[in-house]
Amino acid sequence: MGRMDRRDRAGSEYEEIVVKVKRCAKVVKGGKRFSFNALVVVGDRKGKVGWGYGKANEVPFAVDKAIQEGTKRLIVVPIVRETIPHEITGKYCATEVLLRPACGGTGIKAGASARAVLELAGVHNVLSKVFGSTNPINVVKATYDCLKMLRGIRKVELQRGVDLRPARQKAPTLTAAGLPAGVAAQPGGQP
Repeated sequence: MGRMDRRDRAGSEYEEIVVKVKRCAKVVKGGKRFSFNALVVVGDRKGKVGWGYGKANEVPFAVDKAIQEGTKRLIVVPIVRETIPHEITGKYCATEVLLRPACGGTGIKAGASARAVLELAGVHNVLSKVFGSTNPINVVKATYDCLKMLRGIRKVELQRGVDLRPARQKAPTLTAAGLPAGVAAQPGGQP
């Protein structure tokens, strides 16, 4: 029930991962009636991700409902050099998720639920830690909350009204004596 299914539907630009399928039983006269809940993460691996939760009497219908809900809930995630732009903490109910940017080659260091959200968002290098409840539904929602709060450099510039990318100054070229070019060495070895 807790396996991760990856699918790419024909004609859809989004890929989905089924994070969790749960069975619910209702006791009625003559036996039990079962229904299913599916938690699905939807994304394009290029900066868009969403999640959906569907309920139906059969698993495929529950998954389809979750996919439809997930495509309505898509957000754009700022990605800088295959990682997130800054450290962030997201919270949902009793679950707290910490995401930290990582250097190239690190990979996604996360549990199954958080990994599904980060993979489909297009993040390749990130460190994560879940505090509190590890319920897959809460972890997906808290990770989604983290990604929703991320701010790229353009957004920060607009909010602050400043330019954060000043003209890059060339580093001074050094001479054989270790002094910047154009500065002559003083007699006696002191500049």
